[in-house]
Amino acid sequence: MKFEHLGMVGYGEVGRIFTAGLKDRLAGASTWDIQFETAALRGEPMAHAAQAGVHACSSMAELCRRSDLIISAVTASRTLAVAQAAAAHIRPGAIFLDLNSASPGTKQQAAALIAAADAHYIEAGVMTSVPPYGIKVPMLLGGARGAELAAVLTEWGMNAKAVSEQVGVASAIKMCRSVMIKGLEALVIESYTTARAYGVEDFVLPTLAETFPSIDWDKQGAYFFSRVVQHGQRRAEEMREAAHTMHEAGPGFEPFMASAIAGKQQWVADQAKQGLFSGIGKDARWQDYADRLLAATPKLP
Repeated sequence: MKFEHLGMVGYGEVGRIFTAGLKDRLAGASTWDIQFETAALRGEPMAHAAQAGVHACSSMAELCRRSDLIISAVTASRTLAVAQAAAAHIRPGAIFLDLNSASPGTKQQAAALIAAADAHYIEAGVMTSVPPYGIKVPMLLGGARGAELAAVLTEWGMNAKAVSEQVGVASAIKMCRSVMIKGLEALVIESYTTARAYGVEDFVLPTLAETFPSIDWDKQGAYFFSRVVQHGQRRAEEMREAAHTMHEAGPGFEPFMASAIAGKQQWVADQAKQGLFSGIGKDARWQDYADRLLAATPKLP
């Protein structure tokens, strides 16, 4: 399995990290992002791509014509739409690697579309936040050619492991983990902000440290708040996919927790869109975020 040209669909945080880490291992790299279609949005990402030596494509069709390895790194809600668009133009024999956080059923639908175009679909379950690891982020791959691709990616310095020839297994692992991780984020935001409102955070956090001494609850809290403020929309979409995963597990298995987590993530994302956290620095404490939430919350008489 050899590749000449990388095509990155989605040029947000993850797309930029992967493109920067991989482009020098191939003859060239291109990207296409839905923002490129809107004049008011395309300026910054296209300028970034040009400076990084990445060709910004005018369409999905152009990206597919240029690429034999296509990586999809978009929001969960766009997973199937990107596969549909790529299937119309992808080169026979090309590899389509889907990094998106979607349910097993969604990934299987995407795989069927790519397979119908005589190309090869491989799912990836990205098992933790990408920025601290870069292209070395742990990934689980699924699909008939997952083991072959894992070997290539490992040679490139990535941390990829094939877990199944069946599409859906890696996504199931990812989604079940996400309920826990995104759930912890939502719980921390709710617990810490409420503790702050009552002025009892100096009592609550030490009890957490006593029960789970390996975690720095102040530092972890700040990280959770910052990630949800920055990426709450993406996380909310992922948790809706987690809820789909629960439904797919069996009729009547209700995703009460996944749905609630999606709601909390979406609520924080909505506050961020309204500028509530504007001006908060990169190294802010969790208290800085909680105080903004409290200041915007109506008080009971």
